[in-house]
This record gives sequence, structure tokens and C-alpha cells, in this order.
Amino acid sequence: MRTAENWKDYIILDASCGEKLESWGGVTLIRPDPQIIWKSEKASALWRSADAHYHRSSKGGGEWEYRKKLRDSWTISYSGLKFIIRPTGFKHTGLFPEQAVNWDFLSGVIKSAARPVKVLNLFAYTGGATLSCAMAGAAVTHVDASKGMVQWARENAQISGLSQKPIRWLVDDCEKFVNREIRRGSKYDIIVMDPPSYGRGPGGEVWKLEECVYDLVRLCSNVLSNNALCFMLNSYTTGLSPSVMAYILGDLLIPRYAGKVFADEIGLKVQSTGFALPCGSTAIWQSK
Repeated sequence: MRTAENWKDYIILDASCGEKLESWGGVTLIRPDPQIIWKSEKASALWRSADAHYHRSSKGGGEWEYRKKLRDSWTISYSGLKFIIRPTGFKHTGLFPEQAVNWDFLSGVIKSAARPVKVLNLFAYTGGATLSCAMAGAAVTHVDASKGMVQWARENAQISGLSQKPIRWLVDDCEKFVNREIRRGSKYDIIVMDPPSYGRGPGGEVWKLEECVYDLVRLCSNVLSNNALCFMLNSYTTGLSPSVMAYILGDLLIPRYAGKVFADEIGLKVQSTGFALPCGSTAIWQSK
């Protein structure tokens, strides 16, 4: 497992019985996590005094129980980047800290290239990968279908001092955008994507990642440049293993670009035990 080791403002303090106890810049939250099936003793006193606790509803969704009055949002930092944290009605906070291991990887690829690099970040959420790539010197096209998420990402760029970097902010359907880029002849050296596990399109069409990911990767491979550096595919779908994702990238990219493929779970260390909590998977094709 590849773990994000360089956080100072974020810590998983403990994890047990389907929940994790987290510190986000000193604000303690309890959130559910389906991976936490163990029932070890909850030793930390902060379980009882956490600032907020997200409770799932048997009818779907859930809500926050605020034990203390919190600001609507606050800021945490990572390696020179700043992110606005804002608890949402769907348990999320606007950031997936485990992705920091991928931000560091992408930054290294861009800096090692020693040339101008163009990055396409699809399903780009609040911009962690976008900001890391821009800070490393790349020109980034950031695409997400949610206007609110794109605005959140722009705010993260502003507080990180990256507003003047060459970032294109686009509210768009990712697949439709890539099809237009193919027609325009646009090319990118790095593609990053974090597609949803499940969703519905505007016409009611159902999206299931396991059924759609191969065609999506194949489509996006058509906007890779001849000197492409990297293709990163993230997934939080439990039924889609890292090895399957690696196979897809290898099958579609190695015959055309050579290079290599590797994949693994990504995760975060739990402070109380030192063990790693799995938080998703990443497969990466790299040119060398």
C-alpha cells in the first residue's frame, strides 16, 4: 500500500467499529468508513469529546451532530498548498487526504520532465491534484461537472497563491469534454482521473464504473501526447481491484506508448495503531 506520510494538519487518530476519528487542523471529526470492520477498543478520549460526529441514516444519507459550535469552514495546509475544509451533508469535507501520495508523485513527474507539461484533470473535485501539478510548473485543465466543486477548487487555488498559474477551470461533463478535445486535436502529457463509482446522466442513463471505465480510458487515451508522461486512474469502487485497473491501462497504453504500469491501494496511517487504513486504489501508467 502507498500511504500519504507527509501530512501535518491531518491525522487519523483512531479507527474502530465502522468509524474513524480524525483531526483536521485541530478540529476533531468522527465519520463512518465501510472499510473499518474491526471492533478494537476505542482508547482515545477524543471519541467522547470530538467536535462533530456524522451519523448515517437507515434511509440513506445522514447528518452531522455538532457537539461544539464550529466555523462553517476552515483551512489546512499540505506542502505549501492550502485547502478549505467544509463538512457537507454527505459526510465529506472537500478533501481526500490519502490522495496526497498521488499529488507528490505527479509533482515529481512534472519536475523531472524538465520541459513544459500539460495536465488534464478529469472529475477534478476541489483541485488537490490540480494545485499540486500547477505548483510543480504544469499547465492544468481542470474539469468537473459540479459548478460548486469547481468554485471550491478555485478558492483553494486562490488561498494557495496559485490564482495566476495557467489553470483552465471548466464546468463540464468529462466525457463530452474529451470528445470535443479529440475533435480539436488537443493533447496532454499527463491525464489524471477520479471517476465516480455510480451515477446518473442528465437523460437518466446509469453510470457504473466497472462497466464504463475501459471505454472511458480508451477515449481519454486519444488526447495523450506523443511524448506522454503519465496516466493516473483513481477508484473508490470496492469491486474494482488495483490489478484490474492496471490491466486496463496496460492493455490500452503499453502497445502504443510502451512504458510500465503499476497499481496499489492508497491509504493513511492510523496514529493509535500504526496500521494503514485502505482508502482507495490507484493505477498508473508511466512512460519510463
